[in-house]
Amino acid sequence: MGFLDKLKGAVNAVTGGAATVTMQYQPQMGMPGQPIQVQIVATSTGAEVKSQGIFVDLRGTEYVHIKAGVAGVSSEVRVSATTLEQSFQVAPAFVLPAGQSMTFEGGFQIPPHCMPTYEGPYAEHSWEIRGRVEAFGNDPDTGFMPFMIGRAA
Repeated sequence: MGFLDKLKGAVNAVTGGAATVTMQYQPQMGMPGQPIQVQIVATSTGAEVKSQGIFVDLRGTEYVHIKAGVAGVSSEVRVSATTLEQSFQVAPAFVLPAGQSMTFEGGFQIPPHCMPTYEGPYAEHSWEIRGRVEAFGNDPDTGFMPFMIGRAA
């Protein structure tokens, strides 16, 4: 391996560019306590990728925005808070061969205490999900995608 190959490998580790990752999941809208099935495909962009496993990350965020003069507020209020950030391992450690793709199927259960997705006049709660290959450096991932969680009955 030459110097330029080593440099490219280092750049891929820093940027997460060692692999591309795609994910499909069912159902498209989950409920607290419900299992979600995922299929994640990891494709090497060149070199071999040593991974500690495949993970799904779930993140919930609540946003509040009240304009000045509304509801007795004298100045604009913008606040956000993460309500849940959790990772679920769906596949064990593996080695992704150079230039190859691997498909992983698994699942996770939405925590039973999750708030539903909602949008009101002053507040909203949203969810995001992503698939991720845990590897040295910046993990290759799908990027966060919108996800809906309904209200428990």
